Amino acid sequence: MKLLSLCLALLSGFAVAADRPNILWITSEDNSPYLGCYGDKLAVTPNLDKMAAEGLRYRHAYSNAPVCSAARTTLITGMYASTLGVHNHRSSVAIPSAFKFYPQHLSAAGYYCTNNSKTDYNVAGAGNKVWDDSSKKAHYKNRAQGQPFFAIFNFTTTHESQVAPKPGKKSFRIAPEDIPLPPYHPDTPEIRRDWANYYDQMTLMDSQVGEILAELDRAGVADDTIVFYYGDHGGALPRGKRNIHDSGTRVPFIVRIPKKWQHLAPAAPGEWVEELVSFVDFPATVFSLCQVPLPEHYQGRPFLGEKKAAPRDHVFLYRGRMDERYDNVRSIRDAEFQYVRNYSPHRPWGQHYSYPFQVQPSMRSWYAEFAAGRCNEVQSAYWKPKPGEELYQPAKDPFELDNLATNALHQGRLEQMRKVLREEMLATRDTGLIPEGMYKKLAGDRTIYDYAQSDDYPLERLLDIADAAVSRDASHIPAFTGAMTDPNPLIRYWAATGCLILQDKAAPAKDALTKLLQDESKDVRVVAAEALAYLGEKEAALATVTDVIKNGELYESLAALNTLDFMWKSGHATLAEAKKTVRGLNMKEPNDRIPKYLLSEK
Repeated sequence: MKLLSLCLALLSGFAVAADRPNILWITSEDNSPYLGCYGDKLAVTPNLDKMAAEGLRYRHAYSNAPVCSAARTTLITGMYASTLGVHNHRSSVAIPSAFKFYPQHLSAAGYYCTNNSKTDYNVAGAGNKVWDDSSKKAHYKNRAQGQPFFAIFNFTTTHESQVAPKPGKKSFRIAPEDIPLPPYHPDTPEIRRDWANYYDQMTLMDSQVGEILAELDRAGVADDTIVFYYGDHGGALPRGKRNIHDSGTRVPFIVRIPKKWQHLAPAAPGEWVEELVSFVDFPATVFSLCQVPLPEHYQGRPFLGEKKAAPRDHVFLYRGRMDERYDNVRSIRDAEFQYVRNYSPHRPWGQHYSYPFQVQPSMRSWYAEFAAGRCNEVQSAYWKPKPGEELYQPAKDPFELDNLATNALHQGRLEQMRKVLREEMLATRDTGLIPEGMYKKLAGDRTIYDYAQSDDYPLERLLDIADAAVSRDASHIPAFTGAMTDPNPLIRYWAATGCLILQDKAAPAKDALTKLLQDESKDVRVVAAEALAYLGEKEAALATVTDVIKNGELYESLAALNTLDFMWKSGHATLAEAKKTVRGLNMKEPNDRIPKYLLSEK
């Protein structure tokens, strides 16, 4: 009798599900809108062009983070990775156990949920268990008869690891010499070949998308299935992925909605949609389409379906550590302007990330040109310290090279977007101002999310001092000096960071910085040490950094390794001293990368 009741319940659920669409997501890795349907004249992408003609193209679609793991955190949780403390690439951070991922909600509503096959969610304990099937064989065809499905197919064909031509490849669809290079790339054979090969990979990816769409037709479910196609973040070539500008965060996004579901569409097939959307909105939109209640803690807005929300006037973007390298950036993008706040302006956009330097001849070539002094001002900027604030108008400046932050004509827009960014960081309880090495000590038995939601997290004060730090204004030195005795290590950390950014102008804070070399927080010690190196205390700085490298916890040590590298590059430590510090260390990923890099340098 119980079995009969269960069967009836399931059949009833599937009957209701027949009035709900299937959802299929097709994801390609590491590509900006390099598609014919987006106006790229070099692209040959007939299947996606056809899908766009039958569906909707979103002109303003964004990955909230310019790297796969943090972008996927946002997708799987329906929350900003920066709210959860999971914005650093390839971390494994715990989140509250009550927070369920969107496939779990869909499964509870009767959907068969499959992922083929990348996970990389950055969240401790996530992975395959949130899906009915997550594997290279996962497929909607394995569902029960009559059951609606949600399925993802992920292609790595355009990933940065595929940018370099295979050894011996001589023929390209577009001759490398005919590739129009972006102005920030120097003209080298390696860069031209990587671009030419990348367009070949885009065409190959398009054929894979075509096969997935054809399979829907053969299975007889195309008329019941809403299809999303999107790139997981910006392009694979240098200054795309890992960078918060449009080249790293703007993605192609096409939605094909069958005739029976056209009443859920905001425009007719083949039309552009001008609405701003970002990945945080994708789960909320799926819930709206599938008639699943939206959990209260989800931060996105549905942009399709019966629960469609009012359009956004901006999207919120973020980046933290990428692999072994730290940078800290936040951005607001509206339909006309992009505002960027660099919380690590003393670090360049282009750092020595081991992986792209290993797999991309274009990255190695660009840096070699810069090191040899053969890059012009625009090409060199990538490898130099950056401004604290940036403001661009991409419609007029698509490569985002003309920083309007100091332009008197745009001060009103600058102030308005600066205010919006602060409001977003406060409203979302952004954890980005917390060094990774402090997570465990500050959170204790809580998740870092729970800590950041509590009154223990002094976010408004942190924003005040961090914003002062990145201003490069020496008038803040008295405030920094006073803050170095604050009981909260986060305040001390950002006070010391303000002095580091000022470099030799921070001399009045030297005594206060020296006291921080004995701080209880190793992260505070390291940033104070680097600041003191600019004030002539090279030996004390190197000794402090060396101690933290060898005795700190994972992320404390990683921060110190980054500091050691920049002390060498700024002339505050010799290469021999840097090598001596790291020689013989037995470190695990990602901490082993900087030692290998330093030991390989000559």
